[in-house]
Amino acid sequence: MKQSLSLRMSQHLALTPQLQQSIRLLQLSTLELSQEVEQMLDENPFLERTAEESMAEEFGLPEADARVSLGDRVSEAATEARDNSNDASAETNATVTTDEAVQDVAESWDGDGSVDVAPDDSEWGNDAGSRKTSNSDSDAPDAVELARGLGSFTEFLHRQALSLRLSEVDRAALRYLIESLNDDGYLEDSLQSLAENLAGTEDLEQLEELVHRFTMALSLLQSLEPVGVGARNLAECLSLQIKAKLADAPEDRVWQAALRICAQPLDLLAKRDVKRLLVLCNEDDITIKSAIALIARLEPKPARPFANAEQHVIIPDVLVINTRPKGEPRFKVQLNPDVMPRLRVHDIYANALRGGKSEAHQALQQRLQEARWFIKNIQQRFDTILRVSTAIVERQKNFFIHGELAMRPLVLREIADELGLHESTISRVTTAKYMTTPMGTFELKYFFGSGLGTDSGSAASSTAVRALIRQLVAAESPTKPLSDNQLSEMLKEQGIDCARRTVAKYREALKIAPANLRKTL
Repeated sequence: MKQSLSLRMSQHLALTPQLQQSIRLLQLSTLELSQEVEQMLDENPFLERTAEESMAEEFGLPEADARVSLGDRVSEAATEARDNSNDASAETNATVTTDEAVQDVAESWDGDGSVDVAPDDSEWGNDAGSRKTSNSDSDAPDAVELARGLGSFTEFLHRQALSLRLSEVDRAALRYLIESLNDDGYLEDSLQSLAENLAGTEDLEQLEELVHRFTMALSLLQSLEPVGVGARNLAECLSLQIKAKLADAPEDRVWQAALRICAQPLDLLAKRDVKRLLVLCNEDDITIKSAIALIARLEPKPARPFANAEQHVIIPDVLVINTRPKGEPRFKVQLNPDVMPRLRVHDIYANALRGGKSEAHQALQQRLQEARWFIKNIQQRFDTILRVSTAIVERQKNFFIHGELAMRPLVLREIADELGLHESTISRVTTAKYMTTPMGTFELKYFFGSGLGTDSGSAASSTAVRALIRQLVAAESPTKPLSDNQLSEMLKEQGIDCARRTVAKYREALKIAPANLRKTL
């Protein structure tokens, strides 16, 4: 094989470390961004919180008094970003790369040789004013506080257990069972397996004694509030609640029939197979139907009222406010100041590096440049979110006025073309980012949806079609619920071409049961 030298030119896309960080920050959720900021604060000595936020964290003081309005600065940044959309898109569009291209990028953050305080070094995010809403009453309780007032589910059970006069062994067994309950209040593990986890399988006498203790503790547990706690399955949970009702009215024939129904396979109850239940329970038609209606009002998850509401709280990234409650609505889009980190470069440390020429100073200069880029990338992240959110509100203005039925079809490419960004960038911005509106709080992706053809030649949003299906089901006759075929025909009568399979898919997405399960006996 003959060796030779050749010259070849090729183009490839390389992402600088700064651009890689910008892309990564853009796709982070609010919680993930907060964790990223905390990590950067720990690693980079040149990055610090503003004095007001640090003082508020140290002494537990409110931060609202130390803030100034952010609107002007963000608006200016957004306007500048629109004017320079071509330059911005050139950077943001570089979201696709090969492994070879990434390997070619230097991993260090090369400083620009400047240690003077740059214009970007001033704190960003500290200008955020306190959020003001129409419900600004500080005394109004929220869902989180109400949930905390109830305490945890296990704490509630432990307080009841303290009122029982039990020996130390029985009290310990009851406590162990309480701690073994799942989030719904069920005891998933068998008493035998729980005993084996504690005593092992070698000493059979001790194991049998422990199972006996757990059996007694289980009866005590199932006597506590809420009724149904400690059940091993749904049938037992419903039976415990029915027995509590029968204790007050032991001669009630309907509750007795309900107890017998729960002793049968629950598939019959789910399918409302009245004919088979009539034979198995030896009751008349009216009694069985009444019993099924009573069972439907029982609580299948005893621990539901104690669910941790804080786990389901969504902190919005964007606020949409109607500035004209009377007359023609006008919506203002602004960032939520509560999710914006207030960071700045440490001025004293930055000035201390001025004039340094040693290798140590060069390394510190790179850390200083890293802090500056981090602040800039966070600012760019929120500016992009604001631009995308503003474009969404402009496109879906009718939704904010009339609701879901007024939602129009919208795809990511439309927003990308309007803002001069890449479609993948819009996808990153709209994932795990939330917007609070007069209609509720929604993920930004909620406002995007495909279109269905109509008789007029235009397209109807899939979100609007789902809302229409929900309305049709809500208005149906309980004794004659609408089938998927009937829903499809009703949509066609309104000019929307929606096949039966599509209706079934939307119905399942709305968590609406099929017609045979919605039928009221």
